[in-house]
Amino acid sequence: MSSNLKIAAVTNPEPVRMGNSYRVAIVGAASLKGKEVAEVLNDRNFPSLDVKLLDDDESLGKLEAMKDEVTFIQSVRSQQFEKIDFTFFASDIESTRANWKTARKAGSDIVDLSYALEDEPGARIRSPWVERELGLPFTPELQPAPAVIAHPAAVVLALVVLRVQNSGDLSQIAATVFEPASEHGQKGMDELHEQTINLLSFQPLPMAVFDTQLAFNMVARYGAQAVPPLSIVNDRILRHYRQIVDKRAIVPSLLLLQTPIFHGHAFALHVRMKQTADIARIASALAGDHFTVTQSTDDPPSNVNVAGQASILISVVPDENDANSFWLWAASDNLRIAASTAVECAESMAAARPRGKIQ
Repeated sequence: MSSNLKIAAVTNPEPVRMGNSYRVAIVGAASLKGKEVAEVLNDRNFPSLDVKLLDDDESLGKLEAMKDEVTFIQSVRSQQFEKIDFTFFASDIESTRANWKTARKAGSDIVDLSYALEDEPGARIRSPWVERELGLPFTPELQPAPAVIAHPAAVVLALVVLRVQNSGDLSQIAATVFEPASEHGQKGMDELHEQTINLLSFQPLPMAVFDTQLAFNMVARYGAQAVPPLSIVNDRILRHYRQIVDKRAIVPSLLLLQTPIFHGHAFALHVRMKQTADIARIASALAGDHFTVTQSTDDPPSNVNVAGQASILISVVPDENDANSFWLWAASDNLRIAASTAVECAESMAAARPRGKIQ
């Protein structure tokens, strides 16, 4: 393969349109992330000859749309990974750990949306959006280690800080991230829904996921039986942030709050500059790929109006008490960013797959 093709696969944010056609598997195809990956594969015209939808026994036989066809969800078995080029693990952690080595042994590249493989030797936390922002090259490998997608909140924070740094010297950033129930998959969404109904009808609350009341409530930690604890998620966001910014951005102080919101991250960031904050210049620095900067006359960023969008909605608000400081209020679709990250990881890894034939 020519070096020009390798560079295009890494740096071009547009959908891949090479002559190859790849065989793809989505493990956890019935999950929220799995469905989103399937949709992004379609939206980006990923050159797939075949997409296998795999999940646990509870989801077998369900119908899902892929491109112009309807296909069944099948069980996760070792033979399903034969001749698969890319396997997206959108399943729970246990399923990913149980099956990823089988997929890799069969010759598949691995993209992990479950974070199960982030501590595996050689695994790389990746955000193609941030890599392009930093101008970092990605070198395709013939037998790449698993690509673990960066947490969607870490991706947003990294892009925000990197863009704001272009407007002046930063002194300090404090970020509050509002976590939606959908980060816990369909079970988290269902528990929030059932808690809301049961509270209104004076019934006991289900607490299998959060182990605390989430409906009509906001918490900084879960109950003792919740897995994973909210502190683990907080640590993951900071850890992924540090890895993807490659020491080129200030690390924010972070507070993660679980909110009674079904879908979409929200962010409140207080930023202090070493000089007077130029609001117009800051807004200009933020504008560009992956951002929509809202004006005072626009609807402000919210979980509702960002749903289904890959773009991050953000507004810049002066701090009336400090001329060197300002506030950022942002919202993003957590599932769409996770799925877009996963598919773009596969696109960049495609440069090392054999050309002109299917495995």
